[in-house]
Amino acid sequence: MLWTTKKISQLYAFTVMFSCVFLGACSGGSEGSGSGPAPPIANFVSADDNVDDSADNDDMTTVPSESGWIAGVFESRDNFVNMCASPREGSFPDVQGTVTDENNWLRAMSDDTYLWYDEIEDVDPGTEDDALEYFELMRSFELTPAGNRKDRFHFALDTEVWERLSQSGISAGYGMTLSIVSSTPPRKVVIAYTEPNTPASDVNLARGAEILEIDGVDLVNASGSQNVDVLNAGLSPEELGESHEFVIRDLDATETRTVVLQSTEITSTPVQNVSVIDTDTGRVGYMLFNDHIATSEQQLIDAVDLLKEEEIVDLIVDLRYNGGGFLDIANELAYMIAGDASIGRVFDELQFNDKHSTVNPVTGRLLLPTLFRSTARGFSAPAGTTLPALDLPRVFVLTGGGTCSASEAIINGLRGIDLEVIQIGSNTCGKPYGFYAMDNCGTSYFTIQFRSVNAKGFGDYSDGFSPSSDVETPTGTPLPGCNVADDLGHMLGDPEEAKLATALAYRDSGVCPEPTVSARRLSVQQSGEGQLIKPEWLRNMTVIQ
Repeated sequence: MLWTTKKISQLYAFTVMFSCVFLGACSGGSEGSGSGPAPPIANFVSADDNVDDSADNDDMTTVPSESGWIAGVFESRDNFVNMCASPREGSFPDVQGTVTDENNWLRAMSDDTYLWYDEIEDVDPGTEDDALEYFELMRSFELTPAGNRKDRFHFALDTEVWERLSQSGISAGYGMTLSIVSSTPPRKVVIAYTEPNTPASDVNLARGAEILEIDGVDLVNASGSQNVDVLNAGLSPEELGESHEFVIRDLDATETRTVVLQSTEITSTPVQNVSVIDTDTGRVGYMLFNDHIATSEQQLIDAVDLLKEEEIVDLIVDLRYNGGGFLDIANELAYMIAGDASIGRVFDELQFNDKHSTVNPVTGRLLLPTLFRSTARGFSAPAGTTLPALDLPRVFVLTGGGTCSASEAIINGLRGIDLEVIQIGSNTCGKPYGFYAMDNCGTSYFTIQFRSVNAKGFGDYSDGFSPSSDVETPTGTPLPGCNVADDLGHMLGDPEEAKLATALAYRDSGVCPEPTVSARRLSVQQSGEGQLIKPEWLRNMTVIQ
Protein backbone atom coordinates (compact mmCIF):
# COMPACT_ATOMS: atom_id res chain seq x y z
CA MET A 1 0.00 0.00 0.00
CA LEU A 2 1.22 3.46 -0.85
CA TRP A 3 1.72 6.67 0.98
CA THR A 4 3.63 9.92 0.69
CA THR A 5 6.52 11.18 2.73
CA LYS A 6 7.99 14.47 3.93
CA LYS A 7 10.92 14.91 6.37
CA ILE A 8 11.37 17.37 9.21
CA SER A 9 14.68 17.43 11.05
CA GLN A 10 15.27 14.27 13.07
CA LEU A 11 11.64 13.77 13.98
CA TYR A 12 9.14 12.75 11.37
CA ALA A 13 5.99 14.78 11.18
CA PHE A 14 2.79 12.81 11.31
CA THR A 15 -0.93 12.61 11.80
CA VAL A 16 -2.26 10.32 14.41
CA MET A 17 -5.74 10.73 13.06
CA PHE A 18 -4.28 7.97 10.93
CA SER A 19 -4.58 7.92 7.27
CA CYS A 20 -6.02 4.49 6.66
CA VAL A 21 -5.79 0.82 7.45
CA PHE A 22 -2.24 -0.01 6.46
CA LEU A 23 -0.29 -2.91 7.82
CA GLY A 24 3.24 -2.51 6.48
CA ALA A 25 6.17 -0.18 6.75
CA CYS A 26 6.42 3.10 4.86
CA SER A 27 9.35 3.67 2.56
CA GLY A 28 10.80 7.12 2.00
CA GLY A 29 10.24 9.45 -0.90
CA SER A 30 10.22 13.08 -1.88
CA GLU A 31 6.80 14.64 -1.50
CA GLY A 32 5.44 11.62 -3.28
CA SER A 33 4.50 8.04 -2.85
CA GLY A 34 6.37 5.45 -0.91
CA SER A 35 6.52 1.93 -2.24
CA GLY A 36 5.25 -1.20 -0.60
CA PRO A 37 2.79 -1.33 2.28
CA ALA A 38 2.60 1.93 4.24
CA PRO A 39 1.79 2.45 7.89
CA PRO A 40 -1.33 4.05 9.24
CA ILE A 41 0.53 7.32 9.58
CA ALA A 42 2.77 8.81 6.97
CA ASN A 43 6.37 9.60 7.82
CA PHE A 44 6.97 13.10 6.53
CA VAL A 45 10.33 14.53 5.44
CA SER A 46 11.82 18.03 4.81
CA ALA A 47 10.71 20.70 2.39
CA ASP A 48 13.35 20.51 -0.31
CA ASP A 49 13.17 17.52 -2.60
CA ASN A 50 16.72 17.73 -3.99
CA VAL A 51 15.20 17.40 -7.42
CA ASP A 52 17.30 18.40 -10.41
CA ASP A 53 14.82 20.34 -12.51
CA SER A 54 17.42 21.80 -14.82
CA ALA A 55 17.04 19.10 -17.43
CA ASP A 56 15.15 19.81 -20.63
CA ASN A 57 14.16 18.10 -23.81
CA ASP A 58 16.74 19.68 -26.09
CA ASP A 59 18.21 16.30 -27.01
CA MET A 60 15.02 15.05 -28.67
CA THR A 61 15.53 12.05 -30.86
CA THR A 62 13.42 10.09 -33.31
CA VAL A 63 15.34 6.87 -32.75
CA PRO A 64 13.41 4.53 -30.44
CA SER A 65 15.15 3.49 -27.23
CA GLU A 66 15.35 -0.14 -26.18
CA SER A 67 11.92 0.26 -24.55
CA GLY A 68 10.44 1.70 -27.73
CA TRP A 69 10.34 5.25 -26.34
CA ILE A 70 10.69 8.20 -28.70
CA ALA A 71 10.92 11.56 -26.99
CA GLY A 72 7.85 13.70 -27.63
CA VAL A 73 5.84 10.88 -29.22
CA PHE A 74 2.90 9.66 -27.12
CA GLU A 75 0.54 6.74 -27.60
CA SER A 76 -2.91 6.60 -26.03
CA ARG A 77 -2.93 5.47 -22.41
CA ASP A 78 -5.58 2.94 -23.42
CA ASN A 79 -2.80 0.98 -25.13
CA PHE A 80 -1.20 0.27 -21.74
CA VAL A 81 -4.09 0.28 -19.29
CA ASN A 82 -4.27 -2.69 -16.87
CA MET A 83 -0.96 -4.14 -18.15
CA CYS A 84 0.57 -4.85 -14.77
CA ALA A 85 3.91 -6.13 -13.55
CA SER A 86 2.03 -7.91 -10.74
CA PRO A 87 -1.58 -8.49 -11.82
CA ARG A 88 -4.10 -8.73 -9.00
CA GLU A 89 -5.95 -11.96 -8.46
CA GLY A 90 -9.73 -12.02 -8.60
CA SER A 91 -12.24 -10.05 -10.64
CA PHE A 92 -9.85 -7.36 -11.81
CA PRO A 93 -9.11 -6.36 -15.42
CA ASP A 94 -5.35 -6.79 -14.92
CA VAL A 95 -3.28 -8.68 -17.46
CA GLN A 96 0.39 -9.61 -17.29
CA GLY A 97 2.64 -6.74 -18.25
CA THR A 98 5.83 -5.04 -17.11
CA VAL A 99 6.87 -2.02 -15.09
CA THR A 100 7.65 -0.35 -18.42
CA ASP A 101 4.03 -0.88 -19.45
CA GLU A 102 2.85 0.76 -16.22
CA ASN A 103 5.29 3.61 -16.79
CA ASN A 104 4.04 4.03 -20.35
CA TRP A 105 0.49 4.33 -19.00
CA LEU A 106 1.65 6.99 -16.52
CA ARG A 107 3.55 8.88 -19.23
CA ALA A 108 0.58 8.87 -21.62
CA MET A 109 -1.95 9.70 -18.89
CA SER A 110 0.19 12.60 -17.65
CA ASP A 111 0.79 14.04 -21.11
CA ASP A 112 -2.93 13.89 -21.83
CA THR A 113 -4.46 15.09 -18.55
CA TYR A 114 -1.80 16.84 -16.42
CA LEU A 115 -2.54 20.55 -16.13
CA TRP A 116 1.08 21.54 -16.81
CA TYR A 117 1.92 18.69 -19.21
CA ASP A 118 4.32 20.90 -21.16
CA GLU A 119 6.49 21.33 -18.03
CA ILE A 120 7.12 17.58 -17.61
CA GLU A 121 10.52 16.28 -18.66
CA ASP A 122 9.89 13.39 -21.06
CA VAL A 123 11.68 10.48 -19.39
CA ASP A 124 12.17 7.07 -21.04
CA PRO A 125 9.72 4.68 -19.31
CA GLY A 126 12.30 1.92 -19.62
CA THR A 127 14.79 3.70 -17.38
CA GLU A 128 12.79 3.37 -14.15
CA ASP A 129 12.05 -0.01 -12.58
CA ASP A 130 9.45 1.33 -10.12
CA ALA A 131 6.19 2.85 -11.33
CA LEU A 132 5.89 5.02 -8.23
CA GLU A 133 9.33 6.50 -8.79
CA TYR A 134 8.46 7.13 -12.43
CA PHE A 135 5.23 8.82 -11.36
CA GLU A 136 7.28 11.20 -9.23
CA LEU A 137 8.94 12.48 -12.41
CA MET A 138 5.64 13.14 -14.16
CA ARG A 139 5.06 16.61 -12.75
CA SER A 140 6.17 20.23 -12.90
CA PHE A 141 9.01 21.46 -10.73
CA GLU A 142 8.30 25.16 -11.40
CA LEU A 143 7.70 27.67 -8.57
CA THR A 144 4.83 29.99 -7.63
CA PRO A 145 5.31 33.79 -7.47
CA ALA A 146 6.07 33.45 -3.74
CA GLY A 147 8.70 30.79 -4.41
CA ASN A 148 6.69 27.73 -3.38
CA ARG A 149 6.73 24.53 -5.43
CA LYS A 150 3.85 24.84 -7.90
CA ASP A 151 3.00 21.15 -7.74
CA ARG A 152 3.46 20.00 -4.17
CA PHE A 153 0.34 17.85 -4.32
CA HIS A 154 1.43 14.79 -6.35
CA PHE A 155 0.71 11.44 -4.66
CA ALA A 156 -0.59 7.89 -5.03
CA LEU A 157 -2.56 5.43 -2.90
CA ASP A 158 -3.52 1.80 -3.01
CA THR A 159 -6.87 1.85 -4.85
CA GLU A 160 -8.68 -0.28 -2.28
CA VAL A 161 -7.43 1.96 0.50
CA TRP A 162 -8.45 5.10 -1.38
CA GLU A 163 -11.98 3.82 -1.93
CA ARG A 164 -12.33 2.90 1.70
CA LEU A 165 -10.95 6.17 3.01
CA SER A 166 -12.88 8.50 0.75
CA GLN A 167 -16.23 6.80 1.22
CA SER A 168 -16.27 5.76 4.87
CA GLY A 169 -13.81 7.98 6.68
CA ILE A 170 -12.48 4.87 8.43
CA SER A 171 -8.78 4.91 9.17
CA ALA A 172 -6.49 3.26 11.68
CA GLY A 173 -4.77 4.82 14.65
CA TYR A 174 -5.28 6.39 18.05
CA GLY A 175 -7.79 9.07 17.07
CA MET A 176 -5.70 12.20 17.56
CA THR A 177 -4.18 14.71 15.16
CA LEU A 178 -0.97 16.46 16.15
CA SER A 179 0.51 19.91 15.57
CA ILE A 180 4.28 20.25 15.21
CA VAL A 181 4.92 23.48 17.11
CA SER A 182 8.69 22.96 16.95
CA SER A 183 10.31 20.34 14.71
CA THR A 184 13.87 20.60 16.05
CA PRO A 185 15.13 20.01 19.60
CA PRO A 186 13.72 21.13 21.89
CA ARG A 187 10.75 19.73 19.96
CA LYS A 188 7.16 20.45 20.85
CA VAL A 189 4.36 18.18 19.64
CA VAL A 190 0.86 19.03 20.81
CA ILE A 191 -2.54 17.42 20.22
CA ALA A 192 -4.58 19.64 17.89
CA TYR A 193 -7.82 17.69 18.14
CA THR A 194 -9.16 14.22 18.83
CA GLU A 195 -11.91 12.06 17.43
CA PRO A 196 -14.72 10.97 19.78
CA ASN A 197 -14.94 7.36 20.96
CA THR A 198 -11.34 6.49 20.15
CA PRO A 199 -8.34 5.25 22.16
CA ALA A 200 -7.23 8.87 22.59
CA SER A 201 -10.55 10.10 23.92
CA ASP A 202 -10.97 6.97 26.07
CA VAL A 203 -7.96 8.06 28.15
CA ASN A 204 -9.13 11.70 28.16
CA LEU A 205 -6.52 13.04 25.76
CA ALA A 206 -7.58 16.39 24.34
CA ARG A 207 -6.40 19.49 22.52
CA GLY A 208 -3.40 21.16 24.11
CA ALA A 209 -1.88 18.02 25.62
CA GLU A 210 1.84 17.78 24.88
CA ILE A 211 3.63 14.51 24.11
CA LEU A 212 6.90 14.34 26.05
CA GLU A 213 8.05 10.74 25.77
CA ILE A 214 7.25 7.60 23.79
CA ASP A 215 8.26 4.11 24.91
CA GLY A 216 10.91 5.54 27.20
CA VAL A 217 12.48 7.91 24.63
CA ASP A 218 12.51 11.67 25.23
CA LEU A 219 10.59 13.17 22.31
CA VAL A 220 11.69 16.70 23.18
CA ASN A 221 15.46 16.27 23.20
CA ALA A 222 16.44 12.79 22.00
CA SER A 223 18.78 12.51 19.03
CA GLY A 224 20.22 9.64 17.03
CA SER A 225 18.57 7.34 14.54
CA GLN A 226 17.83 4.60 17.05
CA ASN A 227 15.83 6.94 19.27
CA VAL A 228 14.06 8.49 16.29
CA ASP A 229 13.09 4.99 15.14
CA VAL A 230 11.49 4.34 18.54
CA LEU A 231 9.58 7.61 18.38
CA ASN A 232 8.41 6.86 14.85
CA ALA A 233 7.32 3.38 15.81
CA GLY A 234 5.06 4.85 18.47
CA LEU A 235 3.73 7.65 16.33
CA SER A 236 3.41 5.45 13.24
CA PRO A 237 2.47 1.92 14.31
CA GLU A 238 2.79 -0.53 11.44
CA GLU A 239 -0.04 -2.83 12.49
CA LEU A 240 -3.44 -2.67 14.10
CA GLY A 241 -3.34 -3.60 17.77
CA GLU A 242 0.13 -2.19 18.46
CA SER A 243 0.48 -0.71 21.94
CA HIS A 244 2.80 2.16 22.81
CA GLU A 245 3.39 4.07 26.01
CA PHE A 246 3.16 7.87 25.97
CA VAL A 247 4.12 10.37 28.65
CA ILE A 248 1.70 13.29 28.36
CA ARG A 249 1.33 16.67 30.00
CA ASP A 250 -2.28 17.80 29.72
CA LEU A 251 -3.23 21.41 29.13
CA ASP A 252 -2.93 23.43 32.36
CA ALA A 253 -1.38 20.46 34.19
CA THR A 254 1.84 20.71 36.16
CA GLU A 255 2.32 16.97 36.45
CA THR A 256 2.71 14.43 33.67
CA ARG A 257 0.82 11.18 33.25
CA THR A 258 1.46 7.98 31.35
CA VAL A 259 -1.05 6.42 28.96
CA VAL A 260 -0.92 3.35 26.77
CA LEU A 261 -2.53 3.68 23.34
CA GLN A 262 -3.40 0.77 21.10
CA SER A 263 -3.94 1.41 17.40
CA THR A 264 -7.38 0.50 16.11
CA GLU A 265 -9.80 1.44 13.34
CA ILE A 266 -10.95 5.04 13.63
CA THR A 267 -14.08 6.52 12.10
CA SER A 268 -13.63 10.23 11.46
CA THR A 269 -16.24 12.68 12.68
CA PRO A 270 -15.59 15.53 10.25
CA VAL A 271 -18.16 17.98 11.69
CA GLN A 272 -17.76 18.71 15.40
CA ASN A 273 -18.47 21.30 18.10
CA VAL A 274 -21.59 22.75 16.50
CA SER A 275 -22.73 25.49 18.85
CA VAL A 276 -24.40 28.87 19.19
CA ILE A 277 -22.77 31.87 20.88
CA ASP A 278 -25.07 34.56 22.25
CA THR A 279 -23.85 38.12 21.67
CA ASP A 280 -25.39 41.56 22.16
CA THR A 281 -25.91 41.77 18.40
CA GLY A 282 -27.48 38.38 17.82
CA ARG A 283 -26.74 34.68 17.87
CA VAL A 284 -23.58 33.46 16.17
CA GLY A 285 -23.21 29.90 14.93
CA TYR A 286 -19.93 28.00 15.08
CA MET A 287 -18.89 24.66 13.67
CA LEU A 288 -15.61 22.83 13.24
CA PHE A 289 -15.36 21.20 9.81
CA ASN A 290 -12.27 19.01 9.41
CA ASP A 291 -12.65 16.91 6.23
CA HIS A 292 -14.66 16.96 2.99
CA ILE A 293 -15.29 13.22 3.09
CA ALA A 294 -18.48 11.35 2.21
CA THR A 295 -19.77 11.12 5.78
CA SER A 296 -19.55 14.89 6.21
CA GLU A 297 -22.51 15.47 3.89
CA GLN A 298 -25.19 14.35 6.35
CA GLN A 299 -23.30 15.85 9.29
CA LEU A 300 -23.20 19.25 7.59
CA ILE A 301 -26.91 19.05 6.82
CA ASP A 302 -27.65 18.25 10.46
CA ALA A 303 -25.41 21.09 11.65
CA VAL A 304 -27.02 23.67 9.39
CA ASP A 305 -30.50 22.45 10.33
CA LEU A 306 -29.62 23.03 13.98
CA LEU A 307 -28.13 26.47 13.36
CA LYS A 308 -31.13 27.50 11.29
CA GLU A 309 -33.49 26.49 14.08
CA GLU A 310 -31.41 28.61 16.45
CA GLU A 311 -31.94 31.62 14.15
CA ILE A 312 -28.29 32.62 13.95
CA VAL A 313 -27.41 35.95 12.33
CA ASP A 314 -23.76 35.11 11.59
CA LEU A 315 -21.75 31.94 11.03
CA ILE A 316 -18.15 31.07 11.87
CA VAL A 317 -16.86 27.99 10.02
CA ASP A 318 -13.63 26.62 11.47
CA LEU A 319 -11.62 25.28 8.52
CA ARG A 320 -8.17 25.56 10.10
CA TYR A 321 -7.53 21.81 9.85
CA ASN A 322 -9.59 21.06 6.74
CA GLY A 323 -7.28 20.03 3.92
CA GLY A 324 -10.00 19.39 1.36
CA GLY A 325 -11.69 16.41 -0.25
CA PHE A 326 -14.79 16.19 -2.40
CA LEU A 327 -15.53 19.39 -4.31
CA ASP A 328 -19.25 18.59 -4.38
CA ILE A 329 -19.35 18.82 -0.58
CA ALA A 330 -17.65 22.22 -0.70
CA ASN A 331 -20.35 23.28 -3.17
CA GLU A 332 -23.14 22.02 -0.90
CA LEU A 333 -21.80 23.83 2.18
CA ALA A 334 -21.37 27.04 0.19
CA TYR A 335 -25.01 26.81 -0.88
CA MET A 336 -26.15 26.15 2.69
CA ILE A 337 -24.37 29.35 3.76
CA ALA A 338 -25.55 31.60 0.93
CA GLY A 339 -28.97 30.11 0.25
CA ASP A 340 -31.25 31.94 -2.19
CA ALA A 341 -28.52 34.35 -3.30
CA SER A 342 -26.66 31.44 -4.91
CA ILE A 343 -29.49 29.68 -6.72
CA GLY A 344 -28.85 29.40 -10.45
CA ARG A 345 -25.38 30.90 -10.12
CA VAL A 346 -21.97 29.41 -10.82
CA PHE A 347 -20.06 27.88 -7.92
CA ASP A 348 -17.03 26.91 -9.94
CA GLU A 349 -15.75 25.88 -13.32
CA LEU A 350 -13.02 23.33 -14.01
CA GLN A 351 -10.29 24.37 -16.44
CA PHE A 352 -8.11 21.60 -17.90
CA ASN A 353 -4.98 21.95 -20.00
CA ASP A 354 -5.11 23.52 -23.45
CA LYS A 355 -5.70 20.13 -25.09
CA HIS A 356 -9.11 19.95 -23.41
CA SER A 357 -10.91 23.27 -23.56
CA THR A 358 -14.39 21.88 -24.25
CA VAL A 359 -14.47 18.24 -23.09
CA ASN A 360 -13.43 16.74 -19.78
CA PRO A 361 -10.52 14.37 -20.60
CA VAL A 362 -11.43 11.97 -17.82
CA THR A 363 -15.22 11.72 -18.04
CA GLY A 364 -15.66 12.65 -21.70
CA ARG A 365 -18.44 15.07 -20.77
CA LEU A 366 -18.74 18.65 -22.00
CA LEU A 367 -17.04 21.18 -19.76
CA LEU A 368 -19.76 23.37 -18.29
CA PRO A 369 -19.78 25.58 -15.19
CA THR A 370 -21.08 23.91 -12.01
CA LEU A 371 -23.95 25.71 -10.32
CA PHE A 372 -24.44 25.90 -6.57
CA ARG A 373 -26.08 22.66 -5.44
CA SER A 374 -29.34 22.96 -3.52
CA THR A 375 -29.74 19.18 -3.18
CA ALA A 376 -27.53 16.46 -1.73
CA ARG A 377 -25.20 14.60 -4.07
CA GLY A 378 -25.85 11.34 -2.21
CA PHE A 379 -22.55 10.77 -0.43
CA SER A 380 -24.15 10.03 2.94
CA ALA A 381 -27.49 11.83 2.72
CA PRO A 382 -30.13 10.49 0.31
CA ALA A 383 -29.45 11.81 -3.18
CA GLY A 384 -31.76 14.70 -4.02
CA THR A 385 -32.39 15.71 -0.41
CA THR A 386 -33.18 19.43 -0.27
CA LEU A 387 -30.38 21.19 1.56
CA PRO A 388 -31.18 23.61 4.37
CA ALA A 389 -29.96 27.16 3.85
CA LEU A 390 -28.98 29.98 6.21
CA ASP A 391 -29.31 32.80 3.62
CA LEU A 392 -26.40 34.75 5.11
CA PRO A 393 -24.79 37.76 3.40
CA ARG A 394 -21.37 36.95 4.90
CA VAL A 395 -19.40 34.21 6.61
CA PHE A 396 -16.36 34.14 8.89
CA VAL A 397 -13.80 31.41 8.18
CA LEU A 398 -11.06 30.38 10.60
CA THR A 399 -8.02 29.26 8.62
CA GLY A 400 -4.47 27.96 8.88
CA GLY A 401 -1.79 26.45 6.73
CA GLY A 402 -3.83 23.24 6.72
CA THR A 403 -6.80 24.96 5.07
CA CYS A 404 -6.47 23.66 1.56
CA SER A 405 -8.10 22.78 -1.72
CA ALA A 406 -11.84 22.13 -1.36
CA SER A 407 -11.87 24.38 1.73
CA GLU A 408 -10.37 27.18 -0.34
CA ALA A 409 -12.97 26.45 -3.02
CA ILE A 410 -15.70 27.36 -0.51
CA ILE A 411 -14.03 30.74 0.00
CA ASN A 412 -13.48 31.32 -3.70
CA GLY A 413 -16.93 30.13 -4.77
CA LEU A 414 -18.70 32.42 -2.32
CA ARG A 415 -16.52 35.38 -3.30
CA GLY A 416 -17.51 34.72 -6.91
CA ILE A 417 -21.12 35.69 -6.08
CA ASP A 418 -20.02 38.63 -3.88
CA LEU A 419 -20.84 37.03 -0.55
CA GLU A 420 -18.49 38.61 2.01
CA VAL A 421 -15.88 36.19 3.33
CA ILE A 422 -13.92 37.36 6.39
CA GLN A 423 -10.76 35.37 7.11
CA ILE A 424 -9.41 34.96 10.63
CA GLY A 425 -6.19 32.97 11.09
CA SER A 426 -3.23 32.52 8.80
CA ASN A 427 -2.57 31.93 5.11
CA THR A 428 -4.35 29.01 3.50
CA CYS A 429 -2.21 26.47 1.63
CA GLY A 430 -2.86 27.70 -1.91
CA LYS A 431 -4.35 24.86 -3.94
CA PRO A 432 -6.87 25.92 -6.58
CA TYR A 433 -6.17 22.61 -8.30
CA GLY A 434 -7.68 19.16 -8.25
CA PHE A 435 -7.90 15.79 -9.91
CA TYR A 436 -9.76 12.60 -10.49
CA ALA A 437 -8.34 9.42 -9.04
CA MET A 438 -6.69 7.66 -11.99
CA ASP A 439 -6.61 3.92 -11.30
CA ASN A 440 -4.25 1.40 -12.84
CA CYS A 441 -2.99 -1.97 -11.60
CA GLY A 442 -4.34 -1.44 -8.07
CA THR A 443 -2.85 2.01 -7.58
CA SER A 444 -4.81 5.28 -7.64
CA TYR A 445 -2.69 8.11 -8.99
CA PHE A 446 -3.50 11.70 -8.13
CA THR A 447 -1.99 14.16 -10.59
CA ILE A 448 -3.10 17.78 -10.96
CA GLN A 449 -5.57 17.90 -13.85
CA PHE A 450 -7.63 21.03 -13.44
CA ARG A 451 -7.85 24.48 -11.96
CA SER A 452 -11.06 25.54 -10.25
CA VAL A 453 -12.24 29.10 -10.94
CA ASN A 454 -15.26 30.92 -9.54
CA ALA A 455 -18.11 32.74 -11.27
CA LYS A 456 -15.78 35.66 -11.98
CA GLY A 457 -13.18 33.40 -13.57
CA PHE A 458 -10.78 33.79 -10.64
CA GLY A 459 -8.67 30.88 -9.45
CA ASP A 460 -5.17 32.32 -9.12
CA TYR A 461 -4.52 31.80 -5.42
CA SER A 462 -1.58 29.42 -5.62
CA ASP A 463 -0.02 31.16 -2.59
CA GLY A 464 -3.23 30.95 -0.59
CA PHE A 465 -5.70 33.45 0.81
CA SER A 466 -4.26 35.94 3.32
CA PRO A 467 -6.13 37.86 6.04
CA SER A 468 -5.01 41.39 5.27
CA SER A 469 -6.69 43.92 7.56
CA ASP A 470 -3.71 43.95 9.94
CA VAL A 471 -0.96 43.01 7.43
CA GLU A 472 0.77 45.53 5.15
CA THR A 473 1.90 43.10 2.47
CA PRO A 474 -0.06 39.83 2.41
CA THR A 475 1.76 36.96 0.75
CA GLY A 476 -1.34 35.52 -0.86
CA THR A 477 -4.67 36.75 -2.22
CA PRO A 478 -5.87 39.31 0.35
CA LEU A 479 -9.17 38.97 2.20
CA PRO A 480 -10.58 41.16 4.95
CA GLY A 481 -9.73 39.74 8.34
CA CYS A 482 -7.02 39.28 10.95
CA ASN A 483 -3.82 37.27 11.14
CA VAL A 484 -3.90 35.03 14.22
CA ALA A 485 -1.76 31.99 15.10
CA ASP A 486 -3.31 28.74 16.28
CA ASP A 487 -4.15 28.83 19.97
CA LEU A 488 -3.52 25.35 21.30
CA GLY A 489 -4.22 26.53 24.83
CA HIS A 490 -7.98 26.60 24.44
CA MET A 491 -10.48 24.06 23.21
CA LEU A 492 -11.91 24.43 19.73
CA GLY A 493 -15.23 26.27 19.98
CA ASP A 494 -14.25 28.05 23.19
CA PRO A 495 -15.15 31.74 22.71
CA GLU A 496 -11.81 32.60 24.36
CA GLU A 497 -9.78 30.59 21.82
CA ALA A 498 -7.69 33.16 19.90
CA LYS A 499 -9.09 32.69 16.39
CA LEU A 500 -12.71 32.42 17.49
CA ALA A 501 -12.34 35.31 19.95
CA THR A 502 -10.81 37.45 17.19
CA ALA A 503 -13.67 36.63 14.83
CA LEU A 504 -16.22 37.67 17.46
CA ALA A 505 -14.32 40.90 18.17
CA TYR A 506 -13.92 41.74 14.46
CA ARG A 507 -17.61 41.08 13.97
CA ASP A 508 -18.43 43.79 16.53
CA SER A 509 -15.88 46.42 15.55
CA GLY A 510 -14.73 45.72 12.00
CA VAL A 511 -11.09 46.00 13.12
CA CYS A 512 -8.57 43.48 14.35
CA PRO A 513 -8.16 43.51 18.12
CA GLU A 514 -4.78 43.83 19.78
CA PRO A 515 -3.33 40.35 20.38
CA THR A 516 -3.45 39.16 23.96
CA VAL A 517 -1.97 36.03 25.47
CA SER A 518 -3.53 34.64 28.61
CA ALA A 519 -1.41 32.90 31.21
CA ARG A 520 -3.29 29.73 30.42
CA ARG A 521 -2.14 29.88 26.82
CA LEU A 522 1.54 30.58 27.44
CA SER A 523 2.59 26.94 27.71
CA VAL A 524 1.61 26.19 24.14
CA GLN A 525 1.61 29.59 22.46
CA GLN A 526 3.87 29.94 19.43
CA SER A 527 4.91 32.96 17.41
CA GLY A 528 3.67 31.42 14.15
CA GLU A 529 1.35 28.72 12.91
CA GLY A 530 2.26 25.21 14.03
CA GLN A 531 2.69 22.64 11.26
CA LEU A 532 -0.28 20.32 11.18
CA ILE A 533 0.31 17.39 8.87
CA LYS A 534 -2.62 15.51 7.38
CA PRO A 535 -2.70 12.67 4.88
CA GLU A 536 -2.41 13.64 1.22
CA TRP A 537 -5.88 12.33 0.40
CA LEU A 538 -7.30 14.86 2.89
CA ARG A 539 -5.39 17.78 1.39
CA ASN A 540 -6.92 17.84 -2.05
CA MET A 541 -9.85 18.75 -4.27
CA THR A 542 -11.37 15.57 -5.61
CA VAL A 543 -14.17 15.06 -8.11
CA ILE A 544 -16.36 11.98 -8.31
CA GLN A 545 -16.90 10.69 -11.84
